[in-house]
Amino acid sequence: MLESKDLYRLRRRPPTEKSVDSSFRILAVALASVVALVLFAILIVVFWGALDSMGRYGWSFLVTSNWNPVADEYGAFTAIYGTLVTSLLALLIAVPLGVGTAIFITENMIPPRIRAVIGLMVELLAAIPSVVLGLWAIFVMEPFIRPGLELLHTTLGWLPLFSTVPMGPGIAPAVLILVVMILPIITAISRDSLNQVPMKLRQAAYGVGTTRWGAILNVILPAAISGIVGGVMLALGRAMGETMAVTMIVGNSNNFSWSLLAPGNTISAMLANQFGEADGSQVSSLMYAAFVLMILTLAVNVFAQWLVKRLSLKY
Repeated sequence: MLESKDLYRLRRRPPTEKSVDSSFRILAVALASVVALVLFAILIVVFWGALDSMGRYGWSFLVTSNWNPVADEYGAFTAIYGTLVTSLLALLIAVPLGVGTAIFITENMIPPRIRAVIGLMVELLAAIPSVVLGLWAIFVMEPFIRPGLELLHTTLGWLPLFSTVPMGPGIAPAVLILVVMILPIITAISRDSLNQVPMKLRQAAYGVGTTRWGAILNVILPAAISGIVGGVMLALGRAMGETMAVTMIVGNSNNFSWSLLAPGNTISAMLANQFGEADGSQVSSLMYAAFVLMILTLAVNVFAQWLVKRLSLKY
């Protein structure tokens, strides 16, 4: 008897079917090329707009924090520091919460109805506009956490990271609002990755006598780690580029301070605040800052692709 693949080889494909396949292939290549061209065009436009500041300030733009349009002096170190610190600290807090929530939902630790409600709440959290989260952060979250930040300053104020008295908006509230914003991304992608783990792996782990947490830590998480890491890197890119909520709560101060309790700035917040009123060399400096943000985001995506590939080969 002929196998299915032999029957497929013997069957003659009609010309219309071949033309549909070739047309779809051409269309897919064209659409993918359009996406790449748009990304390349954006990069070129931002780079061209930043050339003036690149020639005038050079690398000192990245390591100085003086932003004075009146004196025509610009440095983006405060915004770069704020972007990296807020994103990385938010990721440090959100990853255990997001992955833990995904495990809690997918591993049958609670009744199905409660799992459905928690999953729905996570999806609704992702649907809240960032400006609404920013307002919530200003009027609810920041007053609520201020006593805790004051206690942190009182006990650990001798450390540079907590040396400033919290007076309102600052880097720490911006970190927490970013946690709220990226938590649904990490949870949703981790949940999907865990659901894709074959049931045979779970059954084999339980079959050799392991416990539930032994199966989760030694079998299920390693099998889903590439998808989870991809979601984490996607959340990091979102955190680095988030604008409105961070602008409303970070303080928008270009005075550099190592303290997490002091007002700070991010590149996205600086662009949102100043681009509408910028003129002359300030526009070019803002373009330079935007180019730095694009390079940082591109580096995160490249690192994510490399890491996901390595983990996929390992597990």
